Amino acid sequence: MLSVVNADGATESGSLIDEIVREGTRRMLAAALEVEVGQYIAELAAQTDEQGHRLVVRNGRHLPRTVATAAGPVEVTAPRVNDRRVDEVTGERKRFSSQILAPWCRKSPKVSEVLPLLYLHGLSSGDFVPALEQFLGSSAGLPPATVTRLTKQWGEDRTAFQSRDLSDRDFVYVWADGVHPKVRLGQAHSCVLVLLGVRLDGTKELIALAEGLRESTEAWADLLRDCRRRGMHDPELVVGDGAMGLWRALVEVFPAARHQRCWAHKSRNVTNALPKSAQPGASKAMQEIYNAEDRARAERAIEAFARTYGAKFPKAVARITGDAEELLAFYDFPAEHWIHLRTTNPIESTFSTVKLRTKVTRGAGSPAAALAMVFKLVESAQRRRRAITGAHLVALVRSGARFENGILVERTEAAA
Repeated sequence: MLSVVNADGATESGSLIDEIVREGTRRMLAAALEVEVGQYIAELAAQTDEQGHRLVVRNGRHLPRTVATAAGPVEVTAPRVNDRRVDEVTGERKRFSSQILAPWCRKSPKVSEVLPLLYLHGLSSGDFVPALEQFLGSSAGLPPATVTRLTKQWGEDRTAFQSRDLSDRDFVYVWADGVHPKVRLGQAHSCVLVLLGVRLDGTKELIALAEGLRESTEAWADLLRDCRRRGMHDPELVVGDGAMGLWRALVEVFPAARHQRCWAHKSRNVTNALPKSAQPGASKAMQEIYNAEDRARAERAIEAFARTYGAKFPKAVARITGDAEELLAFYDFPAEHWIHLRTTNPIESTFSTVKLRTKVTRGAGSPAAALAMVFKLVESAQRRRRAITGAHLVALVRSGARFENGILVERTEAAA
């Protein structure tokens, strides 16, 4: 029930609107749990014992517990299920387990996402209590000791991630980029080196995340060597920006991988070398290159770009003509994949959330803690990542099938 409203529009537990939201959340959660239990029992209604009694029935309710949610602390009284079925293999009693509210759940995933953010703001374990009171309306269930344990676990999770075996994964496409979230790293010019891959089934997965210098060949080589040591195979195509350190390291560590320059980065580099008056026209001309229907038309568009801007702005034009082969590599892969392969946007979109959440950080915390928190934010964003378009074609690319201008023209025996 809602509390009595004071003259200032507040209640004993906070503002009226916050309490209304929490009460709505409580009712929706209670209704969802009732439906979940009802469906579970209905599906097993036909299973009875020798006397004809149902083996799965309702059995009152569990004791109330408080769950921290993004709407605030919500008291939940979950329905109880009596399941008398026995597993034929193990001989153990089967148990109902809610997919909505795990048996020992005390906080929602949304709250788990905000904790790294608070840590990035430099809050000590003691500071979390008042900070969470503002966010949740209460600090219930998240004492300082719990937060300390969580922050330690985040560091351990990142360490485990960076040392995991990659031999059971096959990354056909890889995006590589160096990003600069607003957190304190070990050196003044450090960034976070990121590798994101596409597996055989078309799903995207974060491969590696480490501190390094974006333009440094050795930093990229160290990261790539570590991935190869852990079992990573040469990808078919690597998409990255113009950082020469990356490409030199790739030639050394994954020599079989082809290179695709990111058109988003390239477009910015070219327009930066032009006066503002020429930038709109140049941007449109570059779009005609990478949106061309086939390689031949793209090559003609590059020639047209050079004719238009070459006399006045030779340095800007050289940034296109000098990297033409790497800029047009995507034409040798399925047309369904072109939208994904022309840029490093899969990394940019993932880190846009991280940058947004860390832009007000004042550099508090150690470099190791900062990387751990960035990792947890990226991990959270990764759960919402979708497979690429034409996912079924990824396996064909890996098997050696040949594509011309995005169209399959030849299958190998393995791909047939």
